[in-house]
Amino acid sequence: MRKGWRLWLAGEGGAISVDWVVLTAAVVGLGLAALAVVDDGAADLASDVSGTLAAGSMISTSFGGPGFDPTAPGSGG
Repeated sequence: MRKGWRLWLAGEGGAISVDWVVLTAAVVGLGLAALAVVDDGAADLASDVSGTLAAGSMISTSFGGPGFDPTAPGSGG
């Protein structure tokens, strides 16, 4: 019986499983940390865009001068 325990304790068959568990936990942890950092920035950006759209303070650009009619003959429209 003691020989069986010694062989089981000295065996390295499960070592690769432990390595994969540790590596997977590290990848998941780094992913969650990155998500937490990006989440705050994305929420701030979405709030800024929402406020700008709600305020209607966007720049309006017109490419035609006074009296410009894009449907007039010869205007290319």
